[in-house]
Amino acid sequence: MKKILIIEDNNDMRENIAEILELAQYEVVTAPNGKEGVRLAQETNPDLIICDIMMPELDGYGVLHILGNDTKTSMIPFIFLTAKAEKGDFRKGMGLGADDYITKPFDDTELLEAIEIRLKKSEFLKKEFQPTGDGLQDFLSGARGLEELKKLSTENKIKRFKKKDTIFHEQDYPRSLYFITKGKVKTLKGNEEGKEYITGLHNEGDFLGYEALLQGATYSESAVALEDAELSIIPAEDFNSLIYKNRDVADKFIKLLSHDLKEKQERLLKLAYNSIRKRVADALVMLYERYKKDGPANFSMAIPRDDLASIVGTAPESVIRALSDFKSEKLVEISGSNITILNADKLKAMKN
Repeated sequence: MKKILIIEDNNDMRENIAEILELAQYEVVTAPNGKEGVRLAQETNPDLIICDIMMPELDGYGVLHILGNDTKTSMIPFIFLTAKAEKGDFRKGMGLGADDYITKPFDDTELLEAIEIRLKKSEFLKKEFQPTGDGLQDFLSGARGLEELKKLSTENKIKRFKKKDTIFHEQDYPRSLYFITKGKVKTLKGNEEGKEYITGLHNEGDFLGYEALLQGATYSESAVALEDAELSIIPAEDFNSLIYKNRDVADKFIKLLSHDLKEKQERLLKLAYNSIRKRVADALVMLYERYKKDGPANFSMAIPRDDLASIVGTAPESVIRALSDFKSEKLVEISGSNITILNADKLKAMKN
């Protein structure tokens, strides 16, 4: 049973809405003012919030601002109740992140339809999509249907890249969002001396290039295929339609961006303070966790020593020495460029 929080200072209005929702088989929680509404939202974690705008002490805009800045409540669908219909009210509410408006007076059907639409949208955004081309189409189709984004392409172009092919260059202007449907990709940065540092390793189901699209800037890094790969090309205008017309989809990509930034920050700290041995162990564990699929316990991957050195941030010779030590300790096996991880747990313990 879905839980709905009603925040409304008018007793008759609050009780009337609660009665309608209970008859429609919703669990209802009510709050007589904004402050109590914020507290109940944080304590009860409702599936949807209906909130009046004009309330004493803390109005609806204040409630939305507080809940929108709380990671625990920021994704809860939020519907405003208002006796006003001026454009300024709509703009202010939507700017803060409101999902919908219901103008008083309203009938039962209008209220229930608005709630049903927002709950369906919320369920869609919680759904886990398979990291495949079909999964991407499910994601785009669902978002398009919920927001009626009729201009979204239903058939995204698939482009194939050979091993070592460049997908996009640092400082290029982005025209597309890339979704990896097959293969592995690395992102990297170069310095003035021509040396490269691998900033990320990407697998099937990952998006590439969204940072530059979100920022409206050029690419801050290049992307190169680690092996033969296939990528779905999503035009920038389609991506922008999702981002700017669907707050929740935007939240997903912003959280993805935040995770990437946190991961890169942690890697930079390790580069600054960890020994070469620990950094090589960390790089191997990252490869293991990023690319190991269900199957044999031991993970094996062909990776050039230059690439591994670019991940570690050191010279290839230093990486080779560390790998030799790990081999003698029976943590890895080495055959040409192929590295087989025999004991991931010991490598993980080493990197901490």
